[in-house]
Amino acid sequence: MRVQQLAAGLWYWTGRHPAWTPADGGPDGWEQEVGCVYYEAPDAVVLFDPLVPMEDPMRFYEALDRDVGRAELPVRVLVTTEAHRRSSRELAERYGGTVGERPGGVEIGAETLGETVYWVSEHAALVCGDLILGRGGGLRLPRAWIGEEHWDEALESLRPLLKLPVERMLVTHGEPVLVGAREALAAALGR
Repeated sequence: MRVQQLAAGLWYWTGRHPAWTPADGGPDGWEQEVGCVYYEAPDAVVLFDPLVPMEDPMRFYEALDRDVGRAELPVRVLVTTEAHRRSSRELAERYGGTVGERPGGVEIGAETLGETVYWVSEHAALVCGDLILGRGGGLRLPRAWIGEEHWDEALESLRPLLKLPVERMLVTHGEPVLVGAREALAAALGR
């Protein structure tokens, strides 16, 4: 588990994916750790694609309990794709929150192929699931996951994100891009 404060009220944490096994390097070559986001919106604490890290759940709960209690806001859980429900229900129940109810401060940046890319304007951040991955300080689209038959549709649906003043790309797989994010997104989208 790694935890990183990106800005006031914006945190990124990782947890080991429960389907990952050291023997095989993870399903379909996934990274061992997956990324999740905590955001204190004006009217709610938002958890994006949350996963309780199985390697240190007690430390995680202590920190999250403290932060949710300090914020004194309702909890909303948002997922970028159905496959990322992970600990959504568990955390929503723990804090009396909801899953799927978008609060103020969070907009839909793009929707395609069963995935939502969220825009957090306060932090100029895009929160992405499986369609945009962090790799080597940049970004890439996973052609094998998207599939050749959906490739053009994915590119066309994601290119409007380039109109946003993106400063941070918060990805579920790979490292987030915190510097030069718009340029990295343009390169990944072939622009």
